[in-house]
Amino acid sequence: MSEHILRSFDEDLGHLTAEVARMGGLAEAQIADALDCVLRRDVRLAEKVKAGDRTLDELDADIERKAIRVIALRQPMADDLRHAVAAMKISSNLERIGDLAKNIAKRSLVLAGSEAATPLSRSIDRLGRLVAARLKEVLDAYTASDVDRAVAVWTRDEEIDSHYDSLFRELLTYMMGDPKMITPGAHLLFIAKNLERIGDHATNIAEIIHYEMTGEPLGADRPKVDSVTP
Repeated sequence: MSEHILRSFDEDLGHLTAEVARMGGLAEAQIADALDCVLRRDVRLAEKVKAGDRTLDELDADIERKAIRVIALRQPMADDLRHAVAAMKISSNLERIGDLAKNIAKRSLVLAGSEAATPLSRSIDRLGRLVAARLKEVLDAYTASDVDRAVAVWTRDEEIDSHYDSLFRELLTYMMGDPKMITPGAHLLFIAKNLERIGDHATNIAEIIHYEMTGEPLGADRPKVDSVTP
Protein backbone atom coordinates (compact mmCIF):
# COMPACT_ATOMS: atom_id res chain seq x y z
CA MET A 1 0.00 0.00 0.00
CA SER A 2 1.31 3.46 -0.86
CA GLU A 3 2.22 5.98 1.85
CA HIS A 4 -0.15 8.87 2.40
CA ILE A 5 0.35 12.45 3.47
CA LEU A 6 -2.52 12.09 5.93
CA ARG A 7 -1.73 9.56 8.64
CA SER A 8 -5.44 9.32 9.39
CA PHE A 9 -6.01 7.83 5.92
CA ASP A 10 -3.54 5.03 6.65
CA GLU A 11 -5.22 4.52 10.01
CA ASP A 12 -8.63 4.24 8.34
CA LEU A 13 -7.38 1.59 5.93
CA GLY A 14 -5.54 -0.26 8.68
CA HIS A 15 -8.65 -0.23 10.83
CA LEU A 16 -10.64 -1.82 8.01
CA THR A 17 -8.08 -4.63 7.76
CA ALA A 18 -8.18 -5.15 11.53
CA GLU A 19 -11.98 -5.28 11.56
CA VAL A 20 -12.07 -7.83 8.75
CA ALA A 21 -9.46 -9.92 10.57
CA ARG A 22 -11.54 -9.77 13.75
CA MET A 23 -14.62 -10.83 11.83
CA GLY A 24 -12.63 -13.68 10.29
CA GLY A 25 -11.60 -14.93 13.70
CA LEU A 26 -15.23 -14.98 14.82
CA ALA A 27 -16.24 -16.85 11.65
CA GLU A 28 -13.54 -19.45 12.34
CA ALA A 29 -14.85 -19.88 15.88
CA GLN A 30 -18.40 -20.29 14.56
CA ILE A 31 -17.29 -23.12 12.26
CA ALA A 32 -15.37 -24.87 15.04
CA ASP A 33 -18.34 -24.64 17.40
CA ALA A 34 -20.78 -25.80 14.72
CA LEU A 35 -18.66 -28.90 14.11
CA ASP A 36 -18.57 -29.58 17.85
CA CYS A 37 -22.36 -29.35 17.85
CA VAL A 38 -22.55 -32.14 15.28
CA LEU A 39 -20.01 -34.36 17.05
CA ARG A 40 -21.13 -33.85 20.64
CA ARG A 41 -24.87 -33.25 20.08
CA ASP A 42 -24.42 -30.15 22.23
CA VAL A 43 -27.74 -28.31 22.23
CA ARG A 44 -26.49 -25.40 24.34
CA LEU A 45 -23.52 -24.83 22.03
CA ALA A 46 -25.83 -24.93 19.02
CA GLU A 47 -27.88 -22.13 20.53
CA LYS A 48 -24.67 -20.15 21.11
CA VAL A 49 -23.71 -20.52 17.43
CA LYS A 50 -27.15 -19.36 16.34
CA ALA A 51 -26.89 -16.29 18.57
CA GLY A 52 -23.34 -15.56 17.43
CA ASP A 53 -24.46 -15.17 13.83
CA ARG A 54 -26.00 -11.81 14.73
CA THR A 55 -22.58 -10.48 15.73
CA LEU A 56 -21.19 -11.35 12.31
CA ASP A 57 -24.15 -9.63 10.64
CA GLU A 58 -23.49 -6.48 12.65
CA LEU A 59 -19.77 -6.51 11.89
CA ASP A 60 -20.45 -6.93 8.18
CA ALA A 61 -22.77 -3.93 8.20
CA ASP A 62 -20.25 -1.89 10.20
CA ILE A 63 -17.37 -2.70 7.84
CA GLU A 64 -19.50 -1.78 4.85
CA ARG A 65 -20.39 1.58 6.41
CA LYS A 66 -16.77 2.35 7.25
CA ALA A 67 -15.49 1.32 3.83
CA ILE A 68 -18.08 3.48 2.09
CA ARG A 69 -17.14 6.40 4.36
CA VAL A 70 -13.46 5.99 3.46
CA ILE A 71 -14.30 5.93 -0.24
CA ALA A 72 -16.60 8.95 0.01
CA LEU A 73 -14.30 11.13 2.15
CA ARG A 74 -10.86 10.09 0.92
CA GLN A 75 -11.66 9.32 -2.72
CA PRO A 76 -8.92 6.67 -2.86
CA MET A 77 -7.46 5.48 -6.13
CA ALA A 78 -5.74 2.33 -7.42
CA ASP A 79 -4.55 0.00 -4.65
CA ASP A 80 -6.17 2.06 -1.88
CA LEU A 81 -9.56 1.85 -3.54
CA ARG A 82 -9.13 -1.89 -4.05
CA HIS A 83 -8.23 -2.22 -0.36
CA ALA A 84 -11.48 -0.59 0.75
CA VAL A 85 -13.59 -2.57 -1.70
CA ALA A 86 -11.84 -5.82 -0.76
CA ALA A 87 -12.70 -5.26 2.91
CA MET A 88 -16.39 -4.98 2.01
CA LYS A 89 -16.35 -8.04 -0.24
CA ILE A 90 -14.43 -10.22 2.21
CA SER A 91 -16.71 -9.24 5.10
CA SER A 92 -19.70 -10.17 2.93
CA ASN A 93 -18.22 -13.64 2.36
CA LEU A 94 -17.54 -14.00 6.08
CA GLU A 95 -21.12 -13.03 6.88
CA ARG A 96 -22.32 -15.76 4.55
CA ILE A 97 -19.95 -18.24 6.18
CA GLY A 98 -21.59 -17.35 9.49
CA ASP A 99 -25.01 -18.10 8.01
CA LEU A 100 -23.79 -21.53 6.89
CA ALA A 101 -22.29 -22.27 10.31
CA LYS A 102 -25.60 -21.32 11.92
CA ASN A 103 -27.41 -23.69 9.56
CA ILE A 104 -25.05 -26.50 10.54
CA ALA A 105 -25.75 -25.82 14.21
CA LYS A 106 -29.52 -25.82 13.60
CA ARG A 107 -29.33 -29.19 11.86
CA SER A 108 -27.25 -30.59 14.70
CA LEU A 109 -30.26 -30.01 16.96
CA VAL A 110 -32.30 -32.37 14.77
CA LEU A 111 -29.50 -34.95 14.98
CA ALA A 112 -29.21 -34.68 18.77
CA GLY A 113 -31.39 -37.75 19.38
CA SER A 114 -30.03 -39.90 16.56
CA GLU A 115 -27.34 -42.36 17.61
CA ALA A 116 -27.39 -43.88 14.12
CA ALA A 117 -25.69 -40.82 12.69
CA THR A 118 -22.77 -40.84 15.15
CA PRO A 119 -20.26 -42.82 13.00
CA LEU A 120 -20.93 -40.57 10.00
CA SER A 121 -20.43 -37.46 12.10
CA ARG A 122 -16.71 -38.25 12.16
CA SER A 123 -16.61 -38.04 8.37
CA ILE A 124 -18.33 -34.67 8.61
CA ASP A 125 -15.69 -33.60 11.12
CA ARG A 126 -12.85 -34.51 8.73
CA LEU A 127 -14.38 -32.41 5.96
CA GLY A 128 -15.05 -29.59 8.39
CA ARG A 129 -11.49 -29.49 9.65
CA LEU A 130 -10.18 -29.30 6.09
CA VAL A 131 -12.54 -26.42 5.32
CA ALA A 132 -11.62 -24.62 8.55
CA ALA A 133 -7.92 -24.96 7.74
CA ARG A 134 -8.44 -23.43 4.28
CA LEU A 135 -10.34 -20.50 5.77
CA LYS A 136 -7.60 -19.89 8.33
CA GLU A 137 -4.93 -19.99 5.61
CA VAL A 138 -6.71 -17.45 3.42
CA LEU A 139 -7.41 -15.11 6.34
CA ASP A 140 -3.75 -15.30 7.34
CA ALA A 141 -2.89 -14.44 3.74
CA TYR A 142 -5.17 -11.40 3.96
CA THR A 143 -3.68 -10.01 7.17
CA ALA A 144 -0.14 -10.62 5.86
CA SER A 145 -0.94 -9.20 2.38
CA ASP A 146 0.52 -12.45 1.01
CA VAL A 147 -0.88 -13.03 -2.46
CA ASP A 148 1.06 -16.28 -2.95
CA ARG A 149 -0.57 -17.86 0.09
CA ALA A 150 -3.97 -16.75 -1.14
CA VAL A 151 -3.36 -18.31 -4.55
CA ALA A 152 -2.24 -21.54 -2.83
CA VAL A 153 -5.66 -21.77 -1.15
CA TRP A 154 -7.36 -21.12 -4.49
CA THR A 155 -5.44 -23.90 -6.26
CA ARG A 156 -6.40 -26.47 -3.60
CA ASP A 157 -10.15 -25.95 -3.80
CA GLU A 158 -10.51 -29.32 -5.52
CA GLU A 159 -9.36 -31.10 -2.34
CA ILE A 160 -12.51 -29.96 -0.57
CA ASP A 161 -14.63 -30.98 -3.56
CA SER A 162 -13.09 -34.46 -3.53
CA HIS A 163 -13.75 -34.91 0.19
CA TYR A 164 -17.31 -33.69 -0.25
CA ASP A 165 -18.00 -36.09 -3.14
CA SER A 166 -16.60 -39.00 -1.13
CA LEU A 167 -18.74 -38.12 1.88
CA PHE A 168 -21.82 -37.66 -0.33
CA ARG A 169 -21.45 -41.21 -1.67
CA GLU A 170 -20.79 -42.59 1.81
CA LEU A 171 -23.94 -41.01 3.16
CA LEU A 172 -26.05 -42.29 0.27
CA THR A 173 -24.75 -45.81 0.84
CA TYR A 174 -25.80 -45.72 4.48
CA MET A 175 -29.20 -44.25 3.64
CA MET A 176 -29.93 -46.94 1.03
CA GLY A 177 -28.82 -49.70 3.37
CA ASP A 178 -30.79 -48.65 6.44
CA PRO A 179 -34.16 -46.82 6.33
CA LYS A 180 -33.49 -45.44 9.82
CA MET A 181 -30.59 -43.48 8.32
CA ILE A 182 -32.70 -41.61 5.77
CA THR A 183 -33.71 -38.66 7.99
CA PRO A 184 -30.39 -38.14 9.81
CA GLY A 185 -28.53 -38.86 6.57
CA ALA A 186 -30.45 -36.13 4.77
CA HIS A 187 -29.48 -33.60 7.45
CA LEU A 188 -25.86 -34.73 7.26
CA LEU A 189 -25.97 -34.24 3.49
CA PHE A 190 -27.07 -30.64 4.00
CA ILE A 191 -24.33 -30.14 6.59
CA ALA A 192 -21.72 -31.52 4.18
CA LYS A 193 -22.99 -29.20 1.45
CA ASN A 194 -22.80 -26.23 3.79
CA LEU A 195 -19.17 -27.09 4.55
CA GLU A 196 -18.38 -27.39 0.86
CA ARG A 197 -19.93 -23.95 0.30
CA ILE A 198 -17.81 -22.50 3.12
CA GLY A 199 -14.82 -23.81 1.20
CA ASP A 200 -16.08 -21.96 -1.87
CA HIS A 201 -16.27 -18.74 0.14
CA ALA A 202 -12.67 -19.24 1.28
CA THR A 203 -11.73 -19.53 -2.39
CA ASN A 204 -13.73 -16.39 -3.17
CA ILE A 205 -11.71 -14.56 -0.53
CA ALA A 206 -8.49 -15.78 -2.15
CA GLU A 207 -9.63 -14.31 -5.47
CA ILE A 208 -10.48 -11.00 -3.78
CA ILE A 209 -7.03 -10.85 -2.16
CA HIS A 210 -5.35 -11.52 -5.50
CA TYR A 211 -7.25 -8.68 -7.15
CA GLU A 212 -6.62 -6.34 -4.22
CA MET A 213 -2.88 -6.95 -4.31
CA THR A 214 -2.30 -7.14 -8.07
CA GLY A 215 -5.16 -5.28 -9.70
CA GLU A 216 -5.73 -8.33 -11.90
CA PRO A 217 -8.28 -11.15 -11.60
CA LEU A 218 -7.06 -14.72 -11.38
CA GLY A 219 -6.95 -15.64 -15.06
CA ALA A 220 -7.47 -19.38 -14.90
CA ASP A 221 -10.74 -21.15 -14.18
CA ARG A 222 -11.14 -22.18 -10.57
CA PRO A 223 -9.90 -25.79 -10.13
CA LYS A 224 -12.89 -28.08 -9.70
CA VAL A 225 -13.46 -31.81 -9.53
CA ASP A 226 -16.03 -33.23 -11.96
CA SER A 227 -18.87 -33.90 -9.55
CA VAL A 228 -22.13 -35.82 -9.72
CA THR A 229 -23.40 -34.26 -6.50
CA PRO A 230 -25.72 -31.23 -6.43
